[in-house]
Amino acid sequence: MRARSSERLGKWLVSGPPLAYLLLFFAVPTLIMVLASFRSPGEFGGLAPLVGDDGSLDLNLESYARFFTESVYAEVFLKSVWYALLTTLACLALAYPLATLIARSAKKHRDLLLLLVILPFWSNFLIRVYAWMIILGPQAALARGVNGVLAVFGMEAVPLLFSSFAVLVCLIYVHLPFMVLPLYANLEKHDQALLDAAQDLGAGAWQRFWRITFPLSLPGVYAGSALVFIPALGIFAIPDILGGPEDSLIGNLIKQQFLETRDWPFGSVLSIVLTVAALALAGLAAWVGRRSLGTPSSREGEGA
Repeated sequence: MRARSSERLGKWLVSGPPLAYLLLFFAVPTLIMVLASFRSPGEFGGLAPLVGDDGSLDLNLESYARFFTESVYAEVFLKSVWYALLTTLACLALAYPLATLIARSAKKHRDLLLLLVILPFWSNFLIRVYAWMIILGPQAALARGVNGVLAVFGMEAVPLLFSSFAVLVCLIYVHLPFMVLPLYANLEKHDQALLDAAQDLGAGAWQRFWRITFPLSLPGVYAGSALVFIPALGIFAIPDILGGPEDSLIGNLIKQQFLETRDWPFGSVLSIVLTVAALALAGLAAWVGRRSLGTPSSREGEGA
């Protein structure tokens, strides 16, 4: 009996603090946001009183109706999904060869290569974003080189800064390590004997990659894609600093509703839509991953 009590106490001591942290800093704020989405905006911003002068409760669906009836908000949301998708695909295309190179390099070089991947995290996020303003500025060598090449072909100069190009480049730069690290953790565990056996059976390099390496690396692909797509979907600092007037994403719209327009109910609705979409996409990716990998849980679900 004492052993069971000690075991239960140990479990609560281990899982209790993280659970309390999640309840206090995630569940409770989310509940407050959900309740605020059914309220009306105050006369000077914020929230109107919950109980009106006539004693009625201020609960309505006006903010939800506004989101689903005005197409501009759906367009901004779809544009955010598009930017996040492009960022994820570009990070995957760039990170896969890099992660493969690190995984297949000699052990004495791996730590240095991993350090170079992690090195950007040692500096402040905003400092790195502002650095791209210098790199993409009109007087920078990159802009001069690109516009010089365009001039040779008789084309007009294009601004690299404050454009969709600048937003995408910085999104890829910021999120690339989040794709490299899961892929490396997966590729580093692959058994070289499988590739050697396939080569002995006559499989070429391309066949060995598509039939062995890539299927085995799918858990790393799914993990990296989730780590890139979800943060990129709700980011607002990069479009704010590097984007133009037409590059406002859903994160910028949420910030605008809370800090500038001070329409907290509608800002809460946008936040809830973003959260639900992110959870739905993460759930879909997990479901696709289970089916493609043929995990026991997926087979049990199909058998049921």
